[in-house]
Amino acid sequence: MFGSVDVIRDLLMIVVTIGMMFYMNWLLALIALSPLPFIALVTWWRGRMMHRMFGRLWTYWSRMSAVVGDAMSGVKVVKAFASEDREIARFSKRNIIYTDKEQEVNRMWVRLQPMVSTIMRLSMLLIWVVGGYFVITNPSDSNSVGTLFAFTFYVGMFFGPINSLANSARMVTRAASSAQRVFEVLDTPPEVYTRTGAVKKDRMEGRVEFRNVGFSYEGAQPALNDVSITIEPGQMIGLCGHSGAGKSTFVNLICRFYDVTDGQILIDGVDVRDYDVQWLRQQIGVVLQEPYLFHGTISENIRYGRPDASDREVIEAARAANAHDFVVGFPDGYDTMVGERGQSLSGGERQRISIARAILHNPRVLILDEATSSLDTETERQIQEAMDRLVTGRTTIAIAHRLSTLQQASRLLVLDKGKIAEEGTHPELLAKPDGVYAKLYNTQMEMNRRIAIK
Repeated sequence: MFGSVDVIRDLLMIVVTIGMMFYMNWLLALIALSPLPFIALVTWWRGRMMHRMFGRLWTYWSRMSAVVGDAMSGVKVVKAFASEDREIARFSKRNIIYTDKEQEVNRMWVRLQPMVSTIMRLSMLLIWVVGGYFVITNPSDSNSVGTLFAFTFYVGMFFGPINSLANSARMVTRAASSAQRVFEVLDTPPEVYTRTGAVKKDRMEGRVEFRNVGFSYEGAQPALNDVSITIEPGQMIGLCGHSGAGKSTFVNLICRFYDVTDGQILIDGVDVRDYDVQWLRQQIGVVLQEPYLFHGTISENIRYGRPDASDREVIEAARAANAHDFVVGFPDGYDTMVGERGQSLSGGERQRISIARAILHNPRVLILDEATSSLDTETERQIQEAMDRLVTGRTTIAIAHRLSTLQQASRLLVLDKGKIAEEGTHPELLAKPDGVYAKLYNTQMEMNRRIAIK
């Protein structure tokens, strides 16, 4: 804002002084303006050089900032391994590199600025020489000593704004290079978008169908390959398999975080790519293994999916999620601040608030991604009770490495290397001793027995 005011002021002063100089003596005015093409050329060339240098400078700045971000986010790990000195050394190294690049920009600026100032002073000296010559050889009203002094005064007023504009080029170039980085992100076309004439329905039933679905991340090895499955409304489907088998990709495609590479995914008979993206995601609820809570109150986090929900609805959702009892135990109750990422709460408390958020959102399709892992037995029992209430009447897709939590599912899908290796109920799959599911289940049971013995 202040920079733009200065530029407007300088431009107005330049226009006024040029008019006065031509009015007083057009020949001296041309001499005064003669350095402008060279100054403009130097300023343009310097601007291009500094634009590239600022672009590189921001890269080194981001690398230095990344070190700080890593250290702040992982401060517990840094302290646990007594690696403070190592992190300081990492930052110092990036800081020195950034400082060197900043000094390169300063040297470029300092090297050319005296050249511009010298040209301006030479122009002033030439005006005195030529003007003095005319005063001596051809005295007149336009070639008098008073006119020459007045003219040099206007020349000083002229070169002041010119020098100011040349100096402001550094600020403008720095701002332009920063804005370019911002607009590169803003102008990146989204890979997932709402098409013209997208479909919105009054209600989603929740029938999910995969038809020969294939997907790969950036053309690498396929994460899913020729997957076909139909999930009826109200069914609970369990997804299991080795790590990297494609379970997370399966649910990400339903949420349309990515679009399929091959085949189709249909919900209620409509390709998900034909739905309005925002409407589609409003019909899907997600409970993650590591629930994310925003900085705010417990009530605000439960309301996140439905900001207009009443206090009574929030409390009912919390009761259904087995969260009400511990919430009212806080001095501020539902107005308790959870802190950044909910760090003031335990893992089980965060998970139950996440479940309450999903219950209040009331989705037609529910995705559970390892929602009960890494919890103690009592907390897992409470969360499992809440989950049982949450899945009732909804199409549910649950991912779990702990296979015992999937025994109540209508069907189990066992993924292996991006394909459906097996499908059936828990007893049906256990009846295949050489199957992938039976081997996974027996391995887990054996590990549990060993842990129990120890």
